Amino acid sequence: MAAIVCSALDAAGHTAVLTGGGAATVYSSGAYQSRDLDFVFAFWSEGAVPEAPLLDLGFRREGQSYVHPLSPLTLDFPTGPLAVGEDLITRWDTLSVENRKLHILSPTDCVRDRLSAFYHWNDFSSLEQALLVAREQPVDLEVIREWSVREGCADKADLFLARLAQSQGGV
Repeated sequence: MAAIVCSALDAAGHTAVLTGGGAATVYSSGAYQSRDLDFVFAFWSEGAVPEAPLLDLGFRREGQSYVHPLSPLTLDFPTGPLAVGEDLITRWDTLSVENRKLHILSPTDCVRDRLSAFYHWNDFSSLEQALLVAREQPVDLEVIREWSVREGCADKADLFLARLAQSQGGV
């Protein structure tokens, strides 16, 4: 569904990047299952979600989310800019899924995004998502560590790194 939505928005001239738990679902090979798909517009200039492509796909707006009668997943469009913590994201990955585009945070930025929720809201489920992604995907641990220090969360980064090393057979 994420690729269908992303491709429809892309065809209408809007670059939306999958973030949050939806990105963690993709990168954890489904070990984590998100209940929603969060897209942030890479170039937030519209000021509002472009509804026409979503309505054309059969979605309808309910409050701040979009729902489809054939899917349990909701679509959410958090206000930009596209960032993790204080770092603006200017590059992302684009995957091909059944001849459709899926703009998605890189695995490293997905981990940082999930860690941000852990760091700032003590959301331990987001820590688990970050660990699932880091176990399945190549991520730049030095980038994650340096960013964590800039975010003022070196102690929580140490917990993440220790749990990751432990799960990978390290000490």
